[in-house]
Amino acid sequence: MTGFADHRLAVNGQEIACSVGGEGPPVLLLHGFPQTRALWWRVAPVLAGRFTVVTADLRGYGASSKPEGVAAYTFREMGRDMAALMAVLGFPRFDLVGHDRGARVAHRMALDDDGGRIGRLVLMDIVPTHHLLSQLERKVAAGYYHWFFLAQPFPLPERLILSDPDFYFESCLLGWGASRLEDFDPGQLTAYRAAWRDPETVRAMCDDYRAALKLDFALDAADLGRNVPHPALVLYGAEGAMARAYDVPATWAGRLADMRAKAVPGGHFFIDTAPEETAAALMEFLA
Repeated sequence: MTGFADHRLAVNGQEIACSVGGEGPPVLLLHGFPQTRALWWRVAPVLAGRFTVVTADLRGYGASSKPEGVAAYTFREMGRDMAALMAVLGFPRFDLVGHDRGARVAHRMALDDDGGRIGRLVLMDIVPTHHLLSQLERKVAAGYYHWFFLAQPFPLPERLILSDPDFYFESCLLGWGASRLEDFDPGQLTAYRAAWRDPETVRAMCDDYRAALKLDFALDAADLGRNVPHPALVLYGAEGAMARAYDVPATWAGRLADMRAKAVPGGHFFIDTAPEETAAALMEFLA
């Protein structure tokens, strides 16, 4: 991204890749599966006109470390990486935006935020992890089958995916609502493909989903009934799988104390397919 500096910093026992640009109050942007921080290429420069913007690859994704073991991939551990990253960059307090897996990391960071590090919180196109898994319906299981496929024991999903990673991961991009491959920026697709063709990235992404079923569900169960106090915005794709299956804002009632919600045109990957609308919604809330 023009005007952004790339770094790979040692934090929390990992090497986390990030890009930093802009000037003003800091905001951290977290991507989801099966993407990288390239997700924000068309949104981050808009925000950088008013904020210092940090985009980071979650551990296991992109150019960040890919540690061994399912326990390394809880949302809590991923969140610790990001809190440490922002501290190293000199931002003890920051606004936080996450999409998909990044939103689940952001929610866990907010639950664990006992030091007032997080200001505003934006969660994009997810329902709470515990809600999705504890009240699973047929149509959700059919659309989000990958949660259970990727969580199968090593090396089953890895070997099947690596037989044709572009075919598998592009089917994910196109399968969760109102997207065509031509809707994605060619440069972003190139970055995504370079990442998901790496066998270690595929293994790490599978461990991410294994951790969600084996560990994160229990961590979230322990926090049921807790309200996150941070001012929060829930954004979701108006034509996406989550909006078709749920009243997305209602799933967050009782979990976000100060919440507003907004639908954005498109499906699950509305950040890629509707970057202008996404940037405008973020600017309105964060500013």
